[in-house]
Amino acid sequence: MLTRVASAVAATVAAVTGVACSQTAPQTPELKAKWQEASLHELKVKTLEGKDADLKDYAGKVTLVVNVASQCGLTGQYAGLQKIYDKYKSQGFEILAFPSGDFGGQEFGSAEKIREFCTTKFSVTFPMFEKCRVKSGEGQSDVFALLGTKTGELPGWNFGKYLVSRDGKTVQFFASTVTPESSRLIDALEKALKEPAPAGEKPAASATPAATPTTGPSAEKPAPAAPATP
Repeated sequence: MLTRVASAVAATVAAVTGVACSQTAPQTPELKAKWQEASLHELKVKTLEGKDADLKDYAGKVTLVVNVASQCGLTGQYAGLQKIYDKYKSQGFEILAFPSGDFGGQEFGSAEKIREFCTTKFSVTFPMFEKCRVKSGEGQSDVFALLGTKTGELPGWNFGKYLVSRDGKTVQFFASTVTPESSRLIDALEKALKEPAPAGEKPAASATPAATPTTGPSAEKPAPAAPATP
């Protein structure tokens, strides 16, 4: 039911905006020379709270890069994104969300409001990064410059999606009208997850706190040996 509603909303957005929720990305010789063979994992960004982040941390994983917004008719897609994240994360899948106010100014101005909204309304747990410019031109995020150059397409509205391979170089674009749970996107995701990680780019295991430290003064000491029987 929610998928049908989201699809209907997406279709309405496309009709109202007069676009197919995608734009042609510039393909200049300079952009191609800079980005065509580059990997997404080469880029450094900032988290939603402004801390340095390195996308090489996602090397070896299949990623879905999405330009998100909190006050859009398509904001309900957050629920679908979280659903597929929960389902496929254990298989080496990550969603990388980049808030943007490029389309209709539909994103909050502060990181605090964005985080509070996503957490309270949709219980979002996937990584979110600093608000950025998605559209081409001065100030465009390197992430979207790279992805746009590789695919020839940029989001024309909120919730455009790029499915990126484990090596960070092969990219497929899905317009805003393609919902996270659509068979088209899921089929592409499951196919990408079957591809082996490149040598040297195996995804790191999730950090799990140890129940008992194994080193240091607080480490549990082995039980003393039983005394020998005379």
